[in-house]
Amino acid sequence: MKRRVVITGVGVVAPTGLKANELWESLLSGRPGCTEITRFDTTEYPTKIASEVKNFNAEDHFDRKQVRRLDISQQYAMVATKEAIEDSGFISNGHNPERAGAIIGSGIGGIETFAQQYEILMKKGPSRISPFFIPMMISDMTAGLVSMKYDLRGANYATVSACASSAHALGNAFRVIQSGEADVMVTGGAEAAIIPIAFAGFCQQKAMSTNNSNPEKASRPFDGKRDGFVMGEGAAILVLEELEHALKRGSKIYAELVGYGMSGDAYHVTAPEPGGRGATLAMKAAMEDARIKTEDVNYINAHGTATELGDISETRAIKAVFGEHAYKIVVNATKSLIGHLLGAAGAVETVVTALSIRDGKIHPSVNLEYPDPECDLDYNPNQARELDVKYALTNSFGFGGHNVTLILKKYEQNS
Repeated sequence: MKRRVVITGVGVVAPTGLKANELWESLLSGRPGCTEITRFDTTEYPTKIASEVKNFNAEDHFDRKQVRRLDISQQYAMVATKEAIEDSGFISNGHNPERAGAIIGSGIGGIETFAQQYEILMKKGPSRISPFFIPMMISDMTAGLVSMKYDLRGANYATVSACASSAHALGNAFRVIQSGEADVMVTGGAEAAIIPIAFAGFCQQKAMSTNNSNPEKASRPFDGKRDGFVMGEGAAILVLEELEHALKRGSKIYAELVGYGMSGDAYHVTAPEPGGRGATLAMKAAMEDARIKTEDVNYINAHGTATELGDISETRAIKAVFGEHAYKIVVNATKSLIGHLLGAAGAVETVVTALSIRDGKIHPSVNLEYPDPECDLDYNPNQARELDVKYALTNSFGFGGHNVTLILKKYEQNS
Protein backbone atom coordinates (compact mmCIF):
# COMPACT_ATOMS: atom_id res chain seq x y z
CA MET A 1 0.00 0.00 0.00
CA LYS A 2 1.33 3.43 -0.96
CA ARG A 3 1.25 5.92 1.87
CA ARG A 4 -1.29 8.73 1.48
CA VAL A 5 -0.03 12.27 1.02
CA VAL A 6 -1.87 15.47 1.91
CA ILE A 7 -1.24 19.20 1.58
CA THR A 8 -1.09 20.88 4.99
CA GLY A 9 0.49 24.25 4.22
CA VAL A 10 0.75 26.72 1.35
CA GLY A 11 2.70 29.91 0.76
CA VAL A 12 2.79 32.26 -2.21
CA VAL A 13 4.54 35.34 -3.57
CA ALA A 14 2.76 36.25 -6.80
CA PRO A 15 2.02 39.22 -9.07
CA THR A 16 -1.40 39.79 -7.49
CA GLY A 17 -0.72 38.74 -3.91
CA LEU A 18 2.15 38.40 -1.46
CA LYS A 19 0.32 35.67 0.46
CA ALA A 20 -1.79 32.71 -0.63
CA ASN A 21 -5.10 34.21 0.50
CA GLU A 22 -4.33 37.51 -1.28
CA LEU A 23 -3.63 35.66 -4.53
CA TRP A 24 -6.77 33.55 -4.14
CA GLU A 25 -9.02 36.56 -3.59
CA SER A 26 -7.55 38.32 -6.62
CA LEU A 27 -8.08 35.25 -8.81
CA LEU A 28 -11.71 34.84 -7.77
CA SER A 29 -12.33 38.51 -8.51
CA GLY A 30 -10.88 38.09 -12.02
CA ARG A 31 -8.32 40.88 -11.58
CA PRO A 32 -5.32 40.50 -13.95
CA GLY A 33 -1.82 41.38 -12.81
CA CYS A 34 -0.20 42.33 -16.10
CA THR A 35 1.11 45.90 -16.43
CA GLU A 36 3.80 47.87 -18.23
CA ILE A 37 7.27 46.80 -17.09
CA THR A 38 8.78 49.05 -14.42
CA ARG A 39 12.14 47.26 -13.93
CA PHE A 40 13.94 48.47 -17.07
CA ASP A 41 13.57 50.58 -20.19
CA THR A 42 11.60 48.58 -22.79
CA THR A 43 11.95 51.07 -25.65
CA GLU A 44 13.80 48.60 -27.89
CA TYR A 45 11.74 45.56 -26.89
CA PRO A 46 8.72 44.38 -28.90
CA THR A 47 7.07 43.23 -25.65
CA LYS A 48 6.80 45.89 -22.96
CA ILE A 49 4.51 44.19 -20.45
CA ALA A 50 4.78 41.56 -17.73
CA SER A 51 3.21 40.40 -14.47
CA GLU A 52 5.68 41.76 -11.95
CA VAL A 53 5.45 41.05 -8.23
CA LYS A 54 4.14 44.28 -6.73
CA ASN A 55 5.02 45.89 -3.39
CA PHE A 56 7.62 43.30 -2.39
CA ASN A 57 10.19 44.87 -0.07
CA ALA A 58 13.01 42.47 0.74
CA GLU A 59 13.94 44.38 3.90
CA ASP A 60 10.52 43.57 5.35
CA HIS A 61 11.72 39.96 5.50
CA PHE A 62 15.53 39.95 5.64
CA ASP A 63 18.27 42.05 7.18
CA ARG A 64 20.47 44.03 4.81
CA LYS A 65 23.27 41.47 4.84
CA GLN A 66 20.83 38.71 3.85
CA VAL A 67 19.36 40.83 1.07
CA ARG A 68 22.82 41.21 -0.48
CA ARG A 69 23.39 37.44 -0.29
CA LEU A 70 20.09 36.22 -1.78
CA ASP A 71 19.00 36.37 -5.39
CA ILE A 72 15.48 37.76 -5.79
CA SER A 73 14.18 34.31 -6.73
CA GLN A 74 15.60 32.97 -3.45
CA GLN A 75 13.99 35.84 -1.54
CA TYR A 76 10.61 35.00 -3.05
CA ALA A 77 11.06 31.33 -2.20
CA MET A 78 12.10 31.95 1.40
CA VAL A 79 9.13 34.23 2.02
CA ALA A 80 6.70 31.73 0.50
CA THR A 81 8.33 28.94 2.51
CA LYS A 82 7.92 30.83 5.78
CA GLU A 83 4.21 31.26 5.06
CA ALA A 84 3.76 27.60 4.11
CA ILE A 85 5.60 26.26 7.15
CA GLU A 86 3.76 28.55 9.56
CA ASP A 87 0.50 27.61 7.86
CA SER A 88 1.24 23.91 8.26
CA GLY A 89 2.62 24.16 11.78
CA PHE A 90 4.69 21.01 11.49
CA ILE A 91 7.82 22.68 12.85
CA SER A 92 6.14 24.50 15.75
CA ASN A 93 4.66 21.13 16.76
CA GLY A 94 8.09 19.52 16.67
CA HIS A 95 9.48 17.51 13.77
CA ASN A 96 12.03 14.80 13.14
CA PRO A 97 14.65 16.53 10.95
CA GLU A 98 15.76 13.25 9.39
CA ARG A 99 12.19 12.55 8.20
CA ALA A 100 11.72 15.93 6.48
CA GLY A 101 13.22 17.37 3.31
CA ALA A 102 13.00 20.00 0.61
CA ILE A 103 12.71 19.75 -3.18
CA ILE A 104 12.32 23.13 -4.88
CA GLY A 105 12.46 23.74 -8.62
CA SER A 106 13.40 26.65 -10.86
CA GLY A 107 13.62 26.83 -14.60
CA ILE A 108 16.24 29.58 -14.74
CA GLY A 109 17.50 30.15 -11.20
CA GLY A 110 19.47 33.24 -10.19
CA ILE A 111 19.66 34.87 -13.59
CA GLU A 112 19.41 38.41 -12.22
CA THR A 113 22.48 37.77 -10.08
CA PHE A 114 24.29 36.27 -13.07
CA ALA A 115 23.56 39.34 -15.21
CA GLN A 116 24.59 41.76 -12.47
CA GLN A 117 27.84 39.96 -11.69
CA TYR A 118 28.79 39.65 -15.36
CA GLU A 119 28.40 43.41 -15.71
CA ILE A 120 30.65 43.92 -12.68
CA LEU A 121 33.23 41.57 -14.19
CA MET A 122 33.29 43.48 -17.46
CA LYS A 123 33.49 46.92 -15.83
CA LYS A 124 35.57 46.32 -12.69
CA GLY A 125 37.37 43.01 -13.15
CA PRO A 126 37.30 39.59 -11.47
CA SER A 127 38.39 40.81 -8.04
CA ARG A 128 35.10 42.64 -7.62
CA ILE A 129 32.86 39.61 -8.13
CA SER A 130 30.82 38.74 -5.03
CA PRO A 131 31.94 35.63 -3.12
CA PHE A 132 28.23 34.83 -2.92
CA PHE A 133 27.80 34.91 -6.72
CA ILE A 134 27.70 31.14 -7.21
CA PRO A 135 25.41 30.33 -4.24
CA MET A 136 23.05 33.11 -5.37
CA MET A 137 22.97 31.84 -8.96
CA ILE A 138 22.70 28.06 -8.80
CA SER A 139 19.19 26.63 -8.78
CA ASP A 140 19.77 24.02 -6.09
CA MET A 141 20.67 26.56 -3.42
CA THR A 142 17.04 27.48 -2.66
CA ALA A 143 16.32 23.99 -1.37
CA GLY A 144 19.61 24.12 0.50
CA LEU A 145 18.73 27.41 2.17
CA VAL A 146 15.32 26.10 3.20
CA SER A 147 16.84 22.95 4.63
CA MET A 148 19.39 24.94 6.65
CA LYS A 149 16.88 27.41 8.04
CA TYR A 150 14.31 24.81 9.09
CA ASP A 151 16.59 21.84 9.87
CA LEU A 152 15.33 19.49 7.16
CA ARG A 153 17.85 16.67 6.75
CA GLY A 154 16.01 14.37 4.35
CA ALA A 155 15.91 14.52 0.54
CA ASN A 156 17.24 17.88 -0.59
CA TYR A 157 17.68 18.96 -4.20
CA ALA A 158 16.36 21.03 -7.12
CA THR A 159 14.44 20.10 -10.24
CA VAL A 160 15.13 21.96 -13.49
CA SER A 161 12.77 21.24 -16.38
CA ALA A 162 11.79 24.68 -17.68
CA CYS A 163 8.12 25.43 -16.99
CA ALA A 164 7.56 21.97 -15.51
CA SER A 165 10.27 22.42 -12.86
CA SER A 166 8.12 22.97 -9.78
CA ALA A 167 5.56 20.38 -10.88
CA HIS A 168 8.38 17.84 -11.06
CA ALA A 169 9.50 18.99 -7.60
CA LEU A 170 6.02 18.38 -6.20
CA GLY A 171 5.70 15.02 -7.88
CA ASN A 172 9.10 13.86 -6.65
CA ALA A 173 8.36 15.05 -3.11
CA PHE A 174 5.07 13.14 -3.30
CA ARG A 175 6.99 9.98 -4.25
CA VAL A 176 9.49 10.44 -1.42
CA ILE A 177 6.68 10.46 1.13
CA GLN A 178 4.73 7.67 -0.58
CA SER A 179 7.76 5.40 -0.48
CA GLY A 180 8.35 5.97 3.23
CA GLU A 181 11.61 7.92 2.93
CA ALA A 182 10.13 11.01 4.62
CA ASP A 183 7.03 12.11 6.49
CA VAL A 184 7.12 15.78 5.47
CA MET A 185 8.43 17.56 2.37
CA VAL A 186 8.68 21.28 1.68
CA THR A 187 8.34 21.66 -2.07
CA GLY A 188 7.47 24.02 -4.90
CA GLY A 189 9.30 26.51 -7.07
CA ALA A 190 10.54 30.05 -7.58
CA GLU A 191 11.38 32.24 -10.56
CA ALA A 192 12.44 35.84 -11.13
CA ALA A 193 13.47 36.36 -14.74
CA ILE A 194 11.95 39.73 -15.62
CA ILE A 195 15.33 41.22 -16.49
CA PRO A 196 16.61 42.59 -19.81
CA ILE A 197 18.60 39.60 -21.09
CA ALA A 198 15.99 36.94 -20.26
CA PHE A 199 13.22 39.13 -21.60
CA ALA A 200 15.14 39.75 -24.82
CA GLY A 201 15.61 36.02 -25.29
CA PHE A 202 11.90 35.29 -25.03
CA CYS A 203 11.16 38.26 -27.31
CA GLN A 204 13.47 36.84 -29.96
CA GLN A 205 11.55 33.58 -29.82
CA LYS A 206 8.38 35.58 -30.52
CA ALA A 207 6.79 33.64 -27.68
CA MET A 208 5.35 36.56 -25.70
CA SER A 209 2.31 38.74 -26.24
CA THR A 210 2.87 42.16 -27.81
CA ASN A 211 -0.50 43.56 -26.76
CA ASN A 212 1.35 46.43 -25.09
CA SER A 213 -1.45 48.97 -25.32
CA ASN A 214 -3.82 46.86 -23.21
CA PRO A 215 -1.80 44.83 -20.68
CA GLU A 216 -4.77 43.46 -18.74
CA LYS A 217 -6.08 41.90 -21.96
CA ALA A 218 -2.73 40.49 -23.08
CA SER A 219 -2.86 37.04 -21.47
CA ARG A 220 -5.62 35.20 -23.34
CA PRO A 221 -5.35 31.42 -22.97
CA PHE A 222 -7.63 29.50 -25.35
CA ASP A 223 -8.94 32.74 -26.91
CA GLY A 224 -8.98 33.13 -30.68
CA LYS A 225 -6.93 36.34 -30.52
CA ARG A 226 -4.17 35.10 -28.22
CA ASP A 227 -0.70 36.11 -29.35
CA GLY A 228 1.68 34.67 -26.76
CA PHE A 229 2.28 34.36 -23.06
CA VAL A 230 2.85 37.09 -20.48
CA MET A 231 5.93 36.57 -18.31
CA GLY A 232 5.32 36.48 -14.57
CA GLU A 233 7.47 35.91 -11.50
CA GLY A 234 7.15 34.73 -7.93
CA ALA A 235 7.18 31.58 -5.84
CA ALA A 236 4.84 28.98 -4.40
CA ILE A 237 5.71 26.48 -1.69
CA LEU A 238 3.60 23.63 -0.34
CA VAL A 239 4.05 21.39 2.68
CA LEU A 240 3.28 17.78 1.77
CA GLU A 241 2.76 15.39 4.61
CA GLU A 242 2.05 11.72 5.15
CA LEU A 243 -1.59 11.46 6.16
CA GLU A 244 -1.21 9.75 9.55
CA HIS A 245 1.61 12.13 10.48
CA ALA A 246 -0.70 15.08 9.74
CA LEU A 247 -3.68 13.58 11.58
CA LYS A 248 -1.65 12.81 14.72
CA ARG A 249 -0.84 16.47 15.16
CA GLY A 250 -4.36 17.66 14.25
CA SER A 251 -3.33 19.49 11.10
CA LYS A 252 -5.83 21.00 8.70
CA ILE A 253 -5.77 19.44 5.24
CA TYR A 254 -6.26 21.42 2.02
CA ALA A 255 -6.44 18.43 -0.32
CA GLU A 256 -4.96 15.02 -0.95
CA LEU A 257 -2.36 14.48 -3.67
CA VAL A 258 -3.15 11.17 -5.33
CA GLY A 259 -1.52 11.03 -8.77
CA TYR A 260 1.68 11.98 -10.57
CA GLY A 261 2.44 11.39 -14.24
CA MET A 262 5.27 12.60 -16.44
CA SER A 263 6.39 12.18 -20.02
CA GLY A 264 8.53 13.61 -22.80
CA ASP A 265 7.32 14.89 -26.18
CA ALA A 266 10.50 13.77 -27.99
CA TYR A 267 9.52 16.33 -30.61
CA HIS A 268 10.95 19.89 -30.57
CA VAL A 269 13.07 22.29 -28.50
CA THR A 270 10.20 24.69 -27.76
CA ALA A 271 7.03 23.66 -29.60
CA PRO A 272 4.65 21.05 -28.18
CA GLU A 273 3.80 18.01 -30.26
CA PRO A 274 0.73 19.28 -32.17
CA GLY A 275 -1.51 16.36 -31.32
CA GLY A 276 -0.72 16.60 -27.62
CA ARG A 277 0.93 13.17 -27.50
CA GLY A 278 3.23 13.94 -24.57
CA ALA A 279 0.54 15.72 -22.55
CA THR A 280 -1.78 12.79 -23.19
CA LEU A 281 0.80 10.34 -21.83
CA ALA A 282 1.36 12.43 -18.69
CA MET A 283 -2.36 12.72 -17.92
CA LYS A 284 -2.94 9.02 -18.49
CA ALA A 285 0.02 8.11 -16.29
CA ALA A 286 -1.26 10.33 -13.48
CA MET A 287 -4.72 8.81 -13.70
CA GLU A 288 -3.29 5.29 -13.60
CA ASP A 289 -1.23 6.28 -10.58
CA ALA A 290 -4.34 7.67 -8.86
CA ARG A 291 -6.39 4.63 -9.95
CA ILE A 292 -9.33 6.71 -11.15
CA LYS A 293 -11.60 6.70 -14.18
CA THR A 294 -12.09 9.50 -16.67
CA GLU A 295 -15.57 10.28 -15.35
CA ASP A 296 -14.16 10.90 -11.85
CA VAL A 297 -12.44 14.12 -12.97
CA ASN A 298 -14.47 17.32 -13.07
CA TYR A 299 -11.82 20.06 -12.97
CA ILE A 300 -8.54 20.73 -14.78
CA ASN A 301 -6.22 23.61 -14.00
CA ALA A 302 -4.66 23.86 -17.45
CA HIS A 303 -1.13 24.80 -18.42
CA GLY A 304 -2.90 27.31 -20.68
CA THR A 305 -0.09 29.66 -21.70
CA ALA A 306 -1.95 31.59 -24.45
CA THR A 307 0.45 30.45 -27.15
CA GLU A 308 -1.28 29.43 -30.36
CA LEU A 309 0.16 25.92 -30.59
CA GLY A 310 0.27 25.22 -26.85
CA ASP A 311 -3.42 25.81 -26.16
CA ILE A 312 -4.53 23.72 -29.12
CA SER A 313 -2.16 20.90 -28.21
CA GLU A 314 -3.39 20.81 -24.60
CA THR A 315 -7.03 20.88 -25.70
CA ARG A 316 -6.43 17.97 -28.06
CA ALA A 317 -4.69 16.06 -25.30
CA ILE A 318 -7.57 16.56 -22.87
CA LYS A 319 -10.01 15.29 -25.49
CA ALA A 320 -7.75 12.33 -26.28
CA VAL A 321 -7.71 11.31 -22.61
CA PHE A 322 -11.32 12.03 -21.65
CA GLY A 323 -13.28 11.62 -24.88
CA GLU A 324 -16.81 13.02 -24.66
CA HIS A 325 -16.41 13.50 -20.90
CA ALA A 326 -13.94 16.30 -21.70
CA TYR A 327 -16.91 18.56 -22.43
CA LYS A 328 -18.24 18.00 -18.90
CA ILE A 329 -14.98 19.05 -17.22
CA VAL A 330 -14.45 22.63 -16.05
CA VAL A 331 -11.06 23.88 -17.27
CA ASN A 332 -9.42 27.14 -16.28
CA ALA A 333 -6.16 28.98 -16.88
CA THR A 334 -4.49 30.69 -13.92
CA LYS A 335 -2.00 32.28 -16.34
CA SER A 336 -4.78 34.45 -17.76
CA LEU A 337 -4.65 36.40 -14.49
CA ILE A 338 -1.05 36.24 -13.22
CA GLY A 339 0.94 35.45 -16.34
CA HIS A 340 3.38 32.58 -16.70
CA LEU A 341 5.65 32.11 -13.68
CA LEU A 342 7.89 29.79 -15.73
CA GLY A 343 9.51 27.28 -13.37
CA ALA A 344 7.24 28.33 -10.50
CA ALA A 345 4.03 27.97 -12.50
CA GLY A 346 3.30 24.35 -11.60
CA ALA A 347 3.58 25.03 -7.87
CA VAL A 348 1.41 28.14 -7.85
CA GLU A 349 -1.21 26.35 -9.94
CA THR A 350 -1.16 23.40 -7.53
CA VAL A 351 -1.82 25.83 -4.68
CA VAL A 352 -4.71 27.26 -6.70
CA THR A 353 -6.07 23.78 -7.36
CA ALA A 354 -5.90 22.93 -3.64
CA LEU A 355 -7.74 26.15 -2.76
CA SER A 356 -10.37 25.38 -5.39
CA ILE A 357 -10.95 22.01 -3.74
CA ARG A 358 -11.06 23.52 -0.26
CA ASP A 359 -13.54 26.27 -1.13
CA GLY A 360 -15.54 24.61 -3.91
CA LYS A 361 -14.83 27.55 -6.22
CA ILE A 362 -13.17 27.80 -9.64
CA HIS A 363 -11.62 31.10 -10.64
CA PRO A 364 -12.36 32.46 -14.11
CA SER A 365 -10.24 32.31 -17.22
CA VAL A 366 -10.31 35.96 -18.24
CA ASN A 367 -10.05 37.53 -21.70
CA LEU A 368 -12.01 34.73 -23.36
CA GLU A 369 -13.86 36.86 -25.88
CA TYR A 370 -13.30 35.35 -29.33
CA PRO A 371 -14.02 31.61 -29.61
CA ASP A 372 -11.33 29.50 -31.23
CA PRO A 373 -12.96 26.49 -32.91
CA GLU A 374 -9.87 24.42 -32.02
CA CYS A 375 -10.35 25.26 -28.31
CA ASP A 376 -13.92 24.20 -27.62
CA LEU A 377 -13.99 22.99 -24.00
CA ASP A 378 -15.55 24.69 -20.96
CA TYR A 379 -12.76 27.08 -19.96
CA ASN A 380 -14.90 28.84 -17.33
CA PRO A 381 -14.86 32.19 -19.12
CA ASN A 382 -14.66 35.47 -17.26
CA GLN A 383 -16.55 34.62 -14.06
CA ALA A 384 -15.87 32.45 -11.02
CA ARG A 385 -18.22 29.58 -10.31
CA GLU A 386 -18.96 27.16 -7.53
CA LEU A 387 -17.97 23.55 -8.12
CA ASP A 388 -17.72 20.59 -5.77
CA VAL A 389 -14.41 19.27 -7.07
CA LYS A 390 -14.13 15.49 -7.07
CA TYR A 391 -10.75 14.95 -8.70
CA ALA A 392 -8.68 17.75 -10.23
CA LEU A 393 -5.79 17.63 -12.66
CA THR A 394 -3.18 20.34 -12.97
CA ASN A 395 -0.91 20.29 -16.04
CA SER A 396 2.58 21.71 -16.50
CA PHE A 397 4.56 21.54 -19.74
CA GLY A 398 8.07 22.88 -20.40
CA PHE A 399 10.46 23.71 -23.22
CA GLY A 400 12.27 20.53 -24.16
CA GLY A 401 9.03 18.55 -24.14
CA HIS A 402 8.78 18.02 -20.38
CA ASN A 403 5.24 17.16 -19.26
CA VAL A 404 3.84 16.74 -15.75
CA THR A 405 0.33 16.08 -14.49
CA LEU A 406 -0.61 16.09 -10.82
CA ILE A 407 -3.96 14.90 -9.47
CA LEU A 408 -5.58 16.24 -6.31
CA LYS A 409 -8.81 15.33 -4.57
CA LYS A 410 -10.80 16.42 -1.57
CA TYR A 411 -9.53 14.66 1.53
CA GLU A 412 -11.90 11.96 2.81
CA GLN A 413 -10.80 9.82 5.72
CA ASN A 414 -12.10 6.53 4.39
CA SER A 415 -11.38 7.00 0.68
